[in-house]
Amino acid sequence: MNSDLEIAGDLLAIPHLLPPAPAHPVTVADFAGLIRELAADRAAWAPLVRYDPTLRWYHRLRTGPGYEVWLLSWLPGQGSGRHDHGRSFGVFGVLEGELTEHGEAKRVLDAGTVRVFAPGYVHEVVNDGLEPVVSVHVYAPGLTEMPQHCSIGPATTRDATHMPPTRPWPDAVPPVPGPRT
Repeated sequence: MNSDLEIAGDLLAIPHLLPPAPAHPVTVADFAGLIRELAADRAAWAPLVRYDPTLRWYHRLRTGPGYEVWLLSWLPGQGSGRHDHGRSFGVFGVLEGELTEHGEAKRVLDAGTVRVFAPGYVHEVVNDGLEPVVSVHVYAPGLTEMPQHCSIGPATTRDATHMPPTRPWPDAVPPVPGPRT
């Protein structure tokens, strides 16, 4: 007697029946995975890093359908100013050093930390330490605006997800929460 597995086959045992893997990241977890891959491949980004004594340095590493990846360096005292990312959500990770993020709360972000934020999330990121910092940022859709906000008073923000440093990098990042209602 034939079983359904004999007729249809085991989908997990027959790779040609599985859907193709996407060529580009499409989910928050995919973007976090991209950050993990970059962190693990220091040779891909370390030679590109520059330090500018007057402004944060940044370099677009890559783009894809609906997203872009930026490499940033931060000398001591350099910061982003309080801002949001318009209609883009973001995932960023600290590759070297330690950044401080000021949003609804103050967070110290060590190497290995990954942050996820929704469109409209207001924050300020600063290198409060004594050593240079390198971070990688993914925006989807690609960043088209970065409105600055007054730095006086508490930030009015949407939710962001904080993932403390882990070794090895986390396997998944929770989905970006929606706006509070």
